[in-house]
Amino acid sequence: MRRFVSGRLRSLVVHSLQNKQQICPQQQQHSSPFLSRFLSSTPILDFASSMADKSSSPVTVGNINPKVVKCEYAVRGEIVILAGKIQDELKANPDSHPFDEILYCNIGNPQSLGQQPITYFREVLALCDHPSILDKSETQGLFSADSIERAWEILDQIPGRATGAYSHSQGIKGLRDTIAAGIEARDGYPADPNDIFLTDGASPAVHMMMTLLIRSEKDGIFCPIPQYPLYSASIALHGGTLVPYYLDEASGWGLEISELKKQLEDAKSKGVCVRALVVINPGNPTGQVLAEDNQRAIVEFCKQEGLVLLADEVYQENIYVPDKEFHSFKKVARSMGYGDKDIPLVSFQSVSKGYYGECGKRGGYMEVTGFSAEVREQIYKMASVNLCSNISGQILASLVMSPPKVGDESYELYLSEKDGILSSLKRRAKTLEEALNSLEGVTCNRAEGAMYLFPCINLPQKAIKAAEAEKTAPDAFYCKRLLNATGIVVVPGSGFGQVPGTWHFRCTILPQEDKIPAVVNHLTEFHKKFMDEFRD
Repeated sequence: MRRFVSGRLRSLVVHSLQNKQQICPQQQQHSSPFLSRFLSSTPILDFASSMADKSSSPVTVGNINPKVVKCEYAVRGEIVILAGKIQDELKANPDSHPFDEILYCNIGNPQSLGQQPITYFREVLALCDHPSILDKSETQGLFSADSIERAWEILDQIPGRATGAYSHSQGIKGLRDTIAAGIEARDGYPADPNDIFLTDGASPAVHMMMTLLIRSEKDGIFCPIPQYPLYSASIALHGGTLVPYYLDEASGWGLEISELKKQLEDAKSKGVCVRALVVINPGNPTGQVLAEDNQRAIVEFCKQEGLVLLADEVYQENIYVPDKEFHSFKKVARSMGYGDKDIPLVSFQSVSKGYYGECGKRGGYMEVTGFSAEVREQIYKMASVNLCSNISGQILASLVMSPPKVGDESYELYLSEKDGILSSLKRRAKTLEEALNSLEGVTCNRAEGAMYLFPCINLPQKAIKAAEAEKTAPDAFYCKRLLNATGIVVVPGSGFGQVPGTWHFRCTILPQEDKIPAVVNHLTEFHKKFMDEFRD
């Protein structure tokens, strides 16, 4: 009987493996040792033990998805990894480096650098997550009346009043209603809650649109250079082609339509079908705010060329100069007479930026207009695959688009906190801009908005050759030396893209205001020593 079962089992495995070889012939060479051993008289348990002894992994960098290997994300790349190691060394031995802390100026993560959350937002979140305290008398003394009222309103919109339950795949309908009303109040044009897809921050929304638009490497996505590496990484992961358009540093990182036309023709000559145009306004890493007439020209270009306009507008609250203001691309398009069906437009917003800085809560949305019902169904299907975004993030996205109003109990405190954060960011941006422009060989455009400065460094040839000897980009060489000398973490411009032969780094304006003088002093001292060491 045992012999019969063994023979029957062998025949089943042989049949299975033969089918597998037909389906996946490239794995045949890996299957044959297994097959020959199984057909021998060696007991199955002995074979399993011998396989377990083999140390080679079936997954290597050489056989994983090459798109994963190709994609890069400099904001959390090599220098940030090195900073983490140094931080561990400082914990183990505070005297191991010539500084006592790491200052992460590499990423827009405000609360990690000491920014406090908006009280009203956190009160509402707390009450929604623990609704049993809403009826307690002590709550009236701990929370503002409008926070309590808003929590009740939100909970009434959630099935079962449970923030731990799944929601509709686009997000809770009542919260989308609130967001749509906020968009309408901002722009002066109607917004449909059915156009809103709530997401875990803006990044998943960007990935969703890349999944939708990119069919092969022959599909291109227009991206600004410099750009936020989310876009280059997402395009690489989805197998598309990044079609660059260079922002003009000499004119304050201006976007020229002539540059778009030139790059479009170049892409077409290479057989690339450009599907969409990414515009980041206010700019990341460049900090510029587009003028409305420039936006009109961009909308018209997309209309004429049949491009989807992907508008990254996550820094819409971060404007620091009196001569610029934020206009959403949807508002601009509607003001030009283009309706919902005239131009495909996707706007991204996030709770991670602005004055709120709730990065860890992972809240955001995209507003999708100008797509057919059939395509909308496909977008909804992609959202459904992820079930829904997290509920705390959904609630925050609705609060951001509908904060306290005049007359509400929380309004004065809310306004004080908001204005305090934005005015401080404005001062920090100015201080760092002036400091950078005072350094030898460094020029820095003003920060009109967002959370970053992107100075250009004219590096000496000796420094460039030293970087080449270390097989690293010159700006990465500079940033690594800056980290090792001062503990300040910035991101090399090569991680964002730049005009060939130029070198930059991105620095956030987020260290708390009382730390900015130390950042300036350390950076100034380091830069002087660096330039002296590598002076030609």
